[in-house]
Amino acid sequence: MNFSQLHHQPQPLLIANIWDVPSALAAENAGYQAMATSSAAIAAMLGYADGEGLAFAELRYLVSRIRACTTLPLSVDMEAGYANSVDGIVENLQQLAALGVVGVNLEDSRVQGSVRSLENADHFAHRLLAIRKALNASGCSLFLNVRTDAFLLGVADALQVTLSRIAHYAANGADGLFVPCVHRAQDIATLVQQTTLPLNVMAVPELADFATLAELGVRRISMGNAVHSAIQTRLNDLLLTLRHQPSFAGVFDDESHR
Repeated sequence: MNFSQLHHQPQPLLIANIWDVPSALAAENAGYQAMATSSAAIAAMLGYADGEGLAFAELRYLVSRIRACTTLPLSVDMEAGYANSVDGIVENLQQLAALGVVGVNLEDSRVQGSVRSLENADHFAHRLLAIRKALNASGCSLFLNVRTDAFLLGVADALQVTLSRIAHYAANGADGLFVPCVHRAQDIATLVQQTTLPLNVMAVPELADFATLAELGVRRISMGNAVHSAIQTRLNDLLLTLRHQPSFAGVFDDESHR
């Protein structure tokens, strides 16, 4: 089953969001069908702000190490493409495809001066179509999971804005549609009903369980930065505990139960 087909199974594709080789190996060992990088987790790991704070060369190197050490299908969070021109974005995507990457996320918002805002929908759709045509012409079959950020940004009438945008993107080269921060069952159901492309949602505290999401028609479930954030919290707690206790007992608790 190829990466595209994984989005059309009876149950949604639960994709493991990873940020380095150990997290990728953990996902593979746990039996996930596929994994995807989290831009926020990678940025945090390397000490950057999210929103293309790191250079594409750094991201490419990290992806190359993940691909060298794992066999799971890998999608890469490319944010806005790490370039301003279609040619630049396409070149970046082709470099990832050459490493064995099977899909990418591209988002319709950009961070400028630490502020994230939606791009013009027509402009984004035009660029998306040009990217798709260029990839097709070069024989590059990356799965384009297109992210739209009205819910993430809390814009007014987020559902209507999202519906308009996903229709536009579906007609201009998207293979899947990613709507982070949508969580109300009615909104999710409406989005599913209004597109034939697989809908991807992301972990937020209010999101329903996986069985409910399957009933609503969701086809892909992402973790985003949630797992990395949870692990970082545990690390902080452990280091704080060690700072104030007279032994390493807490470090070896898990090991003793294996």
